[in-house]
Amino acid sequence: MEFISDSFFEFAAILGIAAFVAMIGRFLHQPLIVSFIAVGLIVGPYGIDLLESIDKIELLSEMGIAILLFVVGLKLDVTLIKSTGKVALYSGLGQVLFTSVFGYMICMALGFEQVVSLYVAVALTFSSTIIIVKLLSDKKEIQSLHGQISIGFLIVQDIVVIIAMIVLSAMGTPSEYTLWEEVALVVLKGVGMLAMVLLLMRYVLSKLTRIMARTPELLILFAVTWAISLAALSDFLGFSKEVGAFLGGISLSATPYREIISGRLNSLRDFLLLFFFIHLGSQVNVPLLGEQLIPGLILSAFVLLGNPIIVMVILGLLGYRKRTGFLAGLNVAQISEFSLILAALGMSLGQIDEETLGLITLVGLFTISISTYLIIYSHQIYERISPALSVFERKTPYKEIDVKEAGKQKFDVIIFGLGRYGNNIARSLEEHGFKIFGVDFDPRAVERWKRKGRVAQYGDADDPELPEILPLDSQCVISSLDNKEVNKALIKYFKHAGYKGNIAVTSYTGRTAKELEKAGADLILLPFVDAAENIPEKLRSLKKE
Repeated sequence: MEFISDSFFEFAAILGIAAFVAMIGRFLHQPLIVSFIAVGLIVGPYGIDLLESIDKIELLSEMGIAILLFVVGLKLDVTLIKSTGKVALYSGLGQVLFTSVFGYMICMALGFEQVVSLYVAVALTFSSTIIIVKLLSDKKEIQSLHGQISIGFLIVQDIVVIIAMIVLSAMGTPSEYTLWEEVALVVLKGVGMLAMVLLLMRYVLSKLTRIMARTPELLILFAVTWAISLAALSDFLGFSKEVGAFLGGISLSATPYREIISGRLNSLRDFLLLFFFIHLGSQVNVPLLGEQLIPGLILSAFVLLGNPIIVMVILGLLGYRKRTGFLAGLNVAQISEFSLILAALGMSLGQIDEETLGLITLVGLFTISISTYLIIYSHQIYERISPALSVFERKTPYKEIDVKEAGKQKFDVIIFGLGRYGNNIARSLEEHGFKIFGVDFDPRAVERWKRKGRVAQYGDADDPELPEILPLDSQCVISSLDNKEVNKALIKYFKHAGYKGNIAVTSYTGRTAKELEKAGADLILLPFVDAAENIPEKLRSLKKE
């Protein structure tokens, strides 16, 4: 558009369009990734052809990817993989292997060349950390078992994608050396760069960040400088910029300031990623998308169905319930922003063309858009199809059902929610001779409970099948959870299971208390009024009635 001659006005127009499209996407419950790619299509050469300052947008795009990888490295928590046990490693590697192998076979069957098939297959294996964490946070399921398993194998995927970028960068860099010499040179440069970072971590970075942290703005400036500098160094050594930025994040992940840095950088990351996705969308050859529609639909169906199925199979074999496998499986039913980054890297190296980039982008648009709704309505979907999922569950899902322990004794009270209020209630009940059975959807809370010598079980209060695996001969069920909808669901599912005891639920407001009474609660606990020490007497009065 000729009337826009100044890049400042060009960027103002792009940001205005992005804000408008993002609002529409928000109304449709779509992630910003989808909206921003759509903006790229709109302002690109096949839309209104607004982009003139391509080099500036590309620079901002590269900085956005560097900050993204830096934050991923900064948040990399290897202990999470350990806390979720072998399930994170097995499900992560199993899903990557399954999707890449079968994705490659599908691409070859569709007539693609080997290199193109390899790129597409690898791109299909990665799931979006940003989207999954955001949706799980919105649903308050980050601490749930399926949430922790999902984050665990996302970490595995992040490590795999970094390795893939290193390999592809090395393969795509022209060299006068033989293959083995090139491999040795890459290893040598990589070890040298890693050794330098380790030395800085050991002797410099911890002290330097401590000084910088006295002024938060200075700390953030240093973090960004460190991320971009290592990205530039990595690029100079023949690796991708992303590898250096990721390593920079890891180098600061052991400092006590990583949460502050990542929190401050999230907004900058999201803003700069806007330009990556706009740049990506503008590179898509829209006329060629028609030719890629059928392959795009086939590969999208494979991701939407194949990825959840393999996760359910793996989790079922490892002894988890079908519900956990289904909810965790839905979280990988899309491809990632890293898939698009990988495709852009392949195109910059000349290993794939714009048709392949368009195909991967098309699959991204399809799978991200659809999986967002699948994750949002995952519980409702599970309730409808749960009978058909029994094939993915062992006869005794021993990872979640402690049958031997639960069968040793009779319990008086089942407590949902093993946090502070739940613990206080349990302690007071035990002092009055009640035997307690605990339930929580956070596996770490269950482990803490067991370390105190109590019996506990992982479980989600709004799981319709949960009452079937609990000791229903108890006198009372107590929910210490302050969630009206979850408490309503708990009442409904226990009543449906024929539970004969009393049900007590927690409410922080009188209005919610009335709704819970109408839903069938026998007792409403008001934490600001009812001290935990008074609850045993209330239960005894219920028993007398």
